[in-house]
Amino acid sequence: MNKKKILILGASGFVGNAIYKELCSYFDTYGTYFSNRSFASNQQYFKYDVEEDDIFQLLERVRPDIIISALRGNFPAQIQAHHHIMEYLVTSKARLYFISSANVFDAYSKFPSYEFDKTLSESVYGRLKIKIENMMMRMPKEKWAILRVPMVFGNTSPRIREIKANLESKEPIEVFPNLIINVTNDDRLTQQLHYLINRNKTGIYHLGSEDLIQHEEFIKEVIQRMGNYHPIFKRVYTTNEDRYLAALPKENKLPKNLRISYQEIIDHHIPV
Repeated sequence: MNKKKILILGASGFVGNAIYKELCSYFDTYGTYFSNRSFASNQQYFKYDVEEDDIFQLLERVRPDIIISALRGNFPAQIQAHHHIMEYLVTSKARLYFISSANVFDAYSKFPSYEFDKTLSESVYGRLKIKIENMMMRMPKEKWAILRVPMVFGNTSPRIREIKANLESKEPIEVFPNLIINVTNDDRLTQQLHYLINRNKTGIYHLGSEDLIQHEEFIKEVIQRMGNYHPIFKRVYTTNEDRYLAALPKENKLPKNLRISYQEIIDHHIPV
């Protein structure tokens, strides 16, 4: 049987590269990189500049069955690229998995958000994700999956690397005491995506921990796991009330073995 052909846009970033590593042994997997030259020698990676290059040429060259978008970079260019992806989907058998964000709900702060809640964002980033989501939802449902993810942690994640750097240099670490979040890590996120591809799942999925924790508490517990540090915290209060930034699953739940709790993500940070 022919292996499915997968193209990961943004496969040189933290999340995109984690997805590549999870899928490359099982599928005929390709990825794009922009500035990170270390990927240039990998025959499966193509150089792609979202502002300069036409995504059509890349899609025609690879002819993927599955496109996974973890693109970053210039916002108008991202929107243009996704327009072209939609046009490609119409004429091909391909399907798009789009890594979206809990930020599509960041204008709602009083409660967590579920898959079919209306999106509304106050941030430029959240509005970008909403715009691309809305383009996708005009397509037939079997052509797309929207994967909304919360903050992503993991031992090599930018967030953890930044915390480690601040601890070493005794710089303050920003925490949001009133912010209630759910979280995920690269390992679980990529396993969940792998499952969705294997089962040909489409629709909207919220791929974060099933439970919630305050941002400050979470960061403190992660630092405890890292070793014997004496962190300096800079508490950022955006409001005096508790504020939620959490995308929880209600309708589209994954099998129990693929779900995760915030405690498992904290426990994952064993001192290295």
